Amino acid sequence: MRAAWRRPGQARSAPDGTSAPPRTRDEAEGLVRLAVQGLQRGDQEVLRRTAVELSGEADDEPWRTLVDRVMLARLEEAVTTAWQRGWQPADLARFTGRRLGRRHQRMAVDAIAAEMRAYSGTTVDEEWRAQLSALGAEVWWRGDATFFQARCGREDTDRLTVLTSALEVLRLLGTLPRLARIGPPPGAAPNGRAETTQRAREIDQRMLGKVRALLAKAESTEFPEEAEALSARAQELMARHSIDHALLAAESGTGGEPAGRRVPVDNPYDSPKAVLLTVVAEANRCRAVWHRELGFSTVLGFPADLAAVEMLFTSLLVQATTAMLHTGSQKDALGRSRTRSFRHAFLNAYAARIGERLRGAAGEAATRAAAEADGKDLLPVLAARDRAVEEAVDTMFPNLTRGRARAVSNHEGWVAGRAAADLASLNGRSEVTGE
Repeated sequence: MRAAWRRPGQARSAPDGTSAPPRTRDEAEGLVRLAVQGLQRGDQEVLRRTAVELSGEADDEPWRTLVDRVMLARLEEAVTTAWQRGWQPADLARFTGRRLGRRHQRMAVDAIAAEMRAYSGTTVDEEWRAQLSALGAEVWWRGDATFFQARCGREDTDRLTVLTSALEVLRLLGTLPRLARIGPPPGAAPNGRAETTQRAREIDQRMLGKVRALLAKAESTEFPEEAEALSARAQELMARHSIDHALLAAESGTGGEPAGRRVPVDNPYDSPKAVLLTVVAEANRCRAVWHRELGFSTVLGFPADLAAVEMLFTSLLVQATTAMLHTGSQKDALGRSRTRSFRHAFLNAYAARIGERLRGAAGEAATRAAAEADGKDLLPVLAARDRAVEEAVDTMFPNLTRGRARAVSNHEGWVAGRAAADLASLNGRSEVTGE
């Protein structure tokens, strides 16, 4: 489509000087396509001109209303396509914010809320609903015909800026790669993978609540010994809970199957952070696959184990970052900054040491559980679950390759990171008063 550019404020007219006919939906959709194509080519001038044309004159309410409906419909279609490509709400919002910024992320969340109106609540998976709730994805505007006007008020900015943001989000969503599906998309019947009974769900929530409280205290305390005891108790609860789940599933024949969860792995120092998540996952009978360019890892495992991995990784990352920042900036003998290499080495060493301790703690928990199993053969049960997780990884990522870790060049950072990991020790069995 060839657009007839006009200066802002210039009236539209037919060749004979009379008023031009009303503008059409096809015209609006053509301008949107032209803008997206301009973005794909990196042509900022085409984007600017089409955005001005789509914005319309202040007194041309019919055109603005038409554009609002077309733009929102295109955003909804892009979100639907994202679901078909394996993306989930949290992934979509986080990736948009990572690539384009907070304003664009808020636009994406609104597009998600608008698109979700097409589905009955009974056809939306529980995990999906939890993500929507965490994002605050809800239709807050009064009508689609005034969506962008409402966004202008909420963002406290002009219509041209809001429309440009929408076009940039639309272009980004059109470039999303296909991901391995880790749950049913909206519109499909929930697969019921959470737990088999209401009582089991209630037990899970009580246990997770205790773990969250312990880890929150570990993150906030100023005393390393107390943090160690709190983290140790949290890991003990999670390991024993996982084993109890495995035994119950084996007895009842309702073990279900591995599920997936995507966990953010952000810059800076994303590589050692991904290593930390990997060792936490493996110690808790899960596997992590890092998508570096997308800013997250896919963790596969049984549901109770996935929840444990996410909570423990988040807590350990907070503790590691706090300890790392406490060391301050670093310089070499010539006064040159060594802070980045120090921190990279610090986090790599922290992950390596934590991995050692987590594996030891998990082994001890399994040994104690086996001794208390009252004749139940625990090891084959755990081995079967491990095989199920490995098979899930092979099925979802058939072309998976192992990357090589980046070399560590700062010895002081490595030593400091291992020392910090020792303070966050998770293999003790100290009891916490009041817990």
